[in-house]
Amino acid sequence: MMEALDQAWQQLHTFSGWEALATLLGLAYIVFAIRESLWAWPCAFFSTLIYTWLFWDGQLPMQALLNAYYLIMAIYGFWLWSTHPPSPTPARHATPLKVHRLKTWQHGVFLTLGSLLTIVVVQAMQSFELSRAPWLDAGVTVFSMLNTYLMARKVLENWLYWLVINSAAMWLYWDNGFYFTVLMFAVYFVMAVIGFFQWRQSARDAAAKHSGNLHPAHSG
Repeated sequence: MMEALDQAWQQLHTFSGWEALATLLGLAYIVFAIRESLWAWPCAFFSTLIYTWLFWDGQLPMQALLNAYYLIMAIYGFWLWSTHPPSPTPARHATPLKVHRLKTWQHGVFLTLGSLLTIVVVQAMQSFELSRAPWLDAGVTVFSMLNTYLMARKVLENWLYWLVINSAAMWLYWDNGFYFTVLMFAVYFVMAVIGFFQWRQSARDAAAKHSGNLHPAHSG
């Protein structure tokens, strides 16, 4: 335990300015996402742009690939949220993008697709000996990629999936000695809990407003 704490302290001392900036932007991304703010996606874009370069320079190709994918999703998320705001506006007549839940069969598709892709990635990683924990590494990578899409679509359960993914990621990073990164993911875990309750309330408020519009109160 003391050895782990000592390594974590050493990592803190080697924490680069670029890594610090990427971390802060990543935290800002989650805060803005919880608030359903469009600013979430510019923060995500620049955070993942920095991380893509850092991981590639650090010879971590899978993590670099994951963050390159996040770059694309940041652009998609910005476009989606900007063209489909939570509430209709006079200038925009697009269907509002509101927090919603997946149906049971959609969860089944998500989990099945994620599991199959994980198996494929594991086979590739084992062939090239790319990871010391291929199943955990591949699972975290694949489900992170799929779940980012759910987040962009404002699926409520994305926060619950993040709880599982971040827990697995913390185990992966701890096992590989990235103790400071574990601390960051612990913060992400807490923020995912906050995000779930915030989005659930947003969905309830939207449903109540919709119900009120369908059944307006009559006076007299």
